[in-house]
Amino acid sequence: MTTDIASGMSRRALLGAFAATAITAAPTFANAAGFLRGGGDIRRIKMYSGRTGERIDMIYWIEGEYVRDAVKEINHFMRDWRTDGVTSMDLRTIDIMSAAHNLLDASEPYMLLSGYRSPQTNAMLRSRSRGVAKNSLHMKGQAADLRLSSRTVSQVARAAAACRGGGVGKYTRSNFVHMDCGVVRTWGR
Repeated sequence: MTTDIASGMSRRALLGAFAATAITAAPTFANAAGFLRGGGDIRRIKMYSGRTGERIDMIYWIEGEYVRDAVKEINHFMRDWRTDGVTSMDLRTIDIMSAAHNLLDASEPYMLLSGYRSPQTNAMLRSRSRGVAKNSLHMKGQAADLRLSSRTVSQVARAAAACRGGGVGKYTRSNFVHMDCGVVRTWGR
């Protein structure tokens, strides 16, 4: 650690003071997707689907710009596998997923259980389980249900909640975490 002899202030303390000033000066940006803790200058998403056997490992954001072809592939990957319906996933959800993965320092890909859901699929799942919302954010492309075998549900949920970008649900018995870009909230055990 280097110290400024004249002021006795370390470089780390100076940077910390600058960061605190920047956040105070621009509080509206504190929870913006571009400022997600763990987001980084390059954002990458790694997932596989047990349903389709597909895998995806790609950089989708570089220095403030989304990579259009990568986003298109992510949308296809996160499709409703039951109907093959595709929608434009809300990139805020992808950013939350990526930032949480970075915070967990995990090398394995997420297992995607559910991304986009067509209204028909949502209605069918809702008829089988009371845990499926009638107006699920999955139908808007704003949610994903994910699992990491190397981390507990609580660990994944804490990382996602630390991003403060949306809703995080823990489904411990079913071994997955729900992440969405809706209202910041948490639920589950």
